[in-house]
Amino acid sequence: MATIYNCSEQDQLLTGMRLARVAIGRGELVVLPTDTVYGLAVDPFNNYGVQRLLDAKGRTRQSPPPVLIPGIPTLDALAETVPPEVRALVAAFWPGGLTVILPANPSLDWDLGETGGTVALRMPNNRIALELLSETGPLAVSSANLTGETAARTAQEAERMLGASVEVYLDGGEVGLDYEATGLGSTIIDATGLLTEGGTLRIVRHGVITEAQIDEVLARMPALPEPAAPPEPAA
Repeated sequence: MATIYNCSEQDQLLTGMRLARVAIGRGELVVLPTDTVYGLAVDPFNNYGVQRLLDAKGRTRQSPPPVLIPGIPTLDALAETVPPEVRALVAAFWPGGLTVILPANPSLDWDLGETGGTVALRMPNNRIALELLSETGPLAVSSANLTGETAARTAQEAERMLGASVEVYLDGGEVGLDYEATGLGSTIIDATGLLTEGGTLRIVRHGVITEAQIDEVLARMPALPEPAAPPEPAA
């Protein structure tokens, strides 16, 4: 039976983090706190582990998990292209409750499911999550609940739903308290449209970052330069 490690106690934090790293390295599942809800995490490059995550939640490959990352350098490593609008938004809202869908770097050797060549990326605003990410690298993380159930806000709620399918539970206390006014869950934006002429950004799921906040950041961006005209042909 999996153990819940109380991360407010230093000895349990150290033990839990060590065992979580080991579990991730073996392709096993770990529950960790984020700033929004508890997440169910696995190594995104372990295809067997990703399938275990989907099975534990009762999801199909048509619902691929997002990937949590420790910082901006990992964004550039995992995404093929990062438009200026996305850089402005992550500068404003990361770490925090904004998930960005971008084309995945085609050199990545992973299988997250039916992604259509994209990846959903987020840097969470939680000390325990960021510490684990700094040691393991990016993690495929979906909300720690069974499909159709309310996302867990405590490690105990996650354990009630996921039980022994998880190797390690990291208990960071109740999460999501800062976002109760706007609702739980990150806001998901699809930025792939920005890579086509005249394309726009689209909100896929409304969450803790409001549409008004996103619009405010984009409105402050300097106008992008017009593309240079092609040279006149030689006479």
